[in-house]
This record gives sequence, C-alpha cells and structure tokens, in this order.
Amino acid sequence: MPWKFGSLLARRQAAGSFRTPPCSARGPERCLLSLLRERHPRRSSVIQVHAQLITAGCHRKPAGEAALRLWNAILRHYSMGSFPQEALLLYGQTHHHGGAADSFTFSFLIKACANLSQPEKGRQVHGITIKKGFHPGVYVQTALLNMYCECRLLDEAGQVFDEMPDKNPVTWNAMITGLARYGEIDRARLTFEQMNHRNLISWTCLIDGYTRACRFHEALLLFCQMMAEGLSPTEVTILAIVPSICGVGSLDLAGSIHAFCDKGGLAIADIRVCNCLIDMYAKCGSIDLSLRAFEEISGGRNLVSWTSIISGFAIHGLAEEVMELLEGMEKDGFRPNRVTFLSILNACSHGGLVEEGVKLFSSMVSLHGVEPEIKHYGCVIDMLGRVGRLEEAEKMILQLPVAANVVLWRTLLNCCGIHGDSETGKRAMRRVLEIEKGYAGDYVTFSNTLTGAGRFGDAEGVRRLMDERDVAKIPGHSLV
Repeated sequence: MPWKFGSLLARRQAAGSFRTPPCSARGPERCLLSLLRERHPRRSSVIQVHAQLITAGCHRKPAGEAALRLWNAILRHYSMGSFPQEALLLYGQTHHHGGAADSFTFSFLIKACANLSQPEKGRQVHGITIKKGFHPGVYVQTALLNMYCECRLLDEAGQVFDEMPDKNPVTWNAMITGLARYGEIDRARLTFEQMNHRNLISWTCLIDGYTRACRFHEALLLFCQMMAEGLSPTEVTILAIVPSICGVGSLDLAGSIHAFCDKGGLAIADIRVCNCLIDMYAKCGSIDLSLRAFEEISGGRNLVSWTSIISGFAIHGLAEEVMELLEGMEKDGFRPNRVTFLSILNACSHGGLVEEGVKLFSSMVSLHGVEPEIKHYGCVIDMLGRVGRLEEAEKMILQLPVAANVVLWRTLLNCCGIHGDSETGKRAMRRVLEIEKGYAGDYVTFSNTLTGAGRFGDAEGVRRLMDERDVAKIPGHSLV
C-alpha cells in the first residue's frame, strides 16, 4: 500500500508549506525534538515533524535513540488521533529501511489496529512482537489485551491475559472492563474475585458492567460492598451506579446517593454528576426533586443540564413546561441538539401539542442547523397519527430522505387502528410486511382495524394469513 500521506507531507515541506527552521540531515532529530517536548503537542506540530523527518531522509536510516523517541511520538499521535492507518504505514516504511523499534512502538501500533477495528492487522502485529521478542513486555501485553477486548475477541484477550507472567492492576482492570463491557459479566465477576488487590477502578469497572447488563440489584449490592470495604466512590463510580438506581426506580436510594455527593463535594466538583442527578430523580418519579437539582447547579449549567431537565419533564408528560424550558434554554445561550429535540417532540406528541411540535420540527434545520434523524420523524408521525392526520403522516414517510424502517410504518398502522382508517392501514400493512413478516402484533392490529370498519371477511383473511405463515400470537399475561 503506497505511503501517500507521508509523500504528500514531504512535497509540502519541500515546497515550504511549513514555517519550521530547516534541519540538517546529520541530526534532524535534535532540532525537531523541541516541537514534541510539549505534554500535548498540537497535531500540526506532529505533522511538521513528520514532514521534516521525511525530507531529511530519516525514514531511510536506522534510528538512534533520539530519533526513535520522535518516531514513537508521531506513531502515538497517529494511533490515537484521526489517522490511525498512518501509524501502520509509517512503521511499514521505516521498518523497510531498517528502522528501530521498542515496546512503545508496538503498543502504539496495536492501539492503531484497535482504533481501526482491524483485528487481523492486530494479529499480524502480535506475531511481529513474538518474533522480535517484545511480547513479554507489559506495555505490549496490555495493548494486546485492550485491542482484543475492543474488537470483541474476548477469548483471545483471555489467552493474552492468562499468559502474562506479571499481572498488575492495570491489566486486571483492562480484562474486567473488556469482559463486562461486552456482555461477559459473569466472567468479569470471576476475574474480579481472583484479584488479590482490588482498587477503586476494579470495583467501578464491575459496577458499570452490571449496570450495562441491566442487572441493577447486583450492581447496587456490589456498590454497598465496596463502601463497606472503606473505598469512597469517585465521580466515575457515581456515574456508573446512578443508572442502576434509575433502573430500580428507588427514590430513597436516589436521595441517599445525592446526599453522599453533597457531603463529598462531588456535585459541586463535576457537572456530569449534577446532570445525572437531574436525570435520576426524573426517572425515579420525582420531577420536583429533579428541578431542584437543576436549580442548585451553581457552577454554570451546560447543554446536557438543560437537555436532562427537558427530558425529565417530557418523561412526565408535561409538554407545556417543556416548551417553557426550551425558551429558557435558548435565553441562556444554548441551542438544542438532536437529543433535546427528540425529548421535546416526544413531549409534544404525548401532550397533544401538535402544531407546536410540527413547527419545532420544521425549525430543526432552518433555525438550528440540526438534521433530523429517523427517530425525529417517528415522533412527528406518531404526533400526527394520534390526532388523526394520517394522510400527512403517510406523506411524510413517503417523502423521507432515507428509507423508512418498519417502526415508522408500524406507528402509522397503529394510528390507523385507533382511528379506524382501514384503507391507509392496508397500505401501511403492505409496507410493514415488505420489511418484516413475522411479528404477530401487526396482523392483529390490522385485523382489528378491519373489524372496526365492518370488513369482517377481510379481517378473517388476515387471521388465516397468520396461520399460513405460522405466525403465533404472543399470549398475554398478568403480573397480578
């Protein structure tokens, strides 16, 4: 594969595109090193260094220690930035000319493979580390572990982990995080139990895993166990446990975690904690406490703060208050984003504010520069369908800039059932069946629509079609 980006940089450098003092070919790394001595150099500085090294021909020479540090710095920024493929191309070019490498070089290359989601290339780099003797290094092994986890190759990640001669807390936590994040929560718990020295990160990783798996009670029990062992949660731990409190809907637990945050100063120190408290109270059933948490933010609300309180009021069906909050948000200098619009449109749909919702939807692009997604269209279709404006809803679906999914047509079909419009329902049903034929609810809804319109023969035909296609109706059940 040609090294196009590097060649382009060399041409730009030769043409004087960069205003960096020229470096001698004897030791360009010395006069370039200063450009990368900042803790967080700008991407433009990295590109300048890269271009100058190419112009000086350093990529064709065996690298000394100083030059290797420079190449590693460039590899690091490419692997973690927007151009991870350039890290692999750069290594290929320097390696072809006998360039040196160390464990940091390969850890950056492995990170590039992870960011590219290309496990095959990662395996190739893994093989090179074994061939060159860098495989036992802790940096390389940790990078391999993270790469396999991010590519969801958990068995291979486990193999790397098991073969590590010296495991440290970073490698243990990486293994737990990878397993928990991608659904292997029981394996993550087993790994956690095997740790001799668990730290706060280990506990937080596992709590987050249980929360992601919707095993909320287990997450809460683990959190209590962590507190009992004398570990004090950080902001990250709070962000991991709050969704579990929302999942069980416990207002008492919500108040307890809020009190802990106030006592430890977490709510003051981190706006993310404040925002999650707003969301937590709304989902636990108290919009008043949610509003109080919103009003108590002293360090300056951000867009997420406003979106959280708007979403909370939308959840509680308070459409008029949502519109007032939107006005306050704009007066505060914040423009709604996609998430904000989705919450407001939902509130308008459920609150019957159809004209306001349609007007707001029309302003998304024209006034706010936000391109609607399929979910936004779904809200408006539901909004129109609820009040019987089925023709407008159908027209909107047909004029979508992208292909309509089954949810949109199913929404229209359900609205046709509510209003007894069998003709529009017939067209919607045909579209639904073009996409998905096996969901019994669609047949039942359409059959009931036909029955409501007095078309009993057609309704019976739909029921027969269900039998012919072996579509089973899901039986109802009661929790009583």
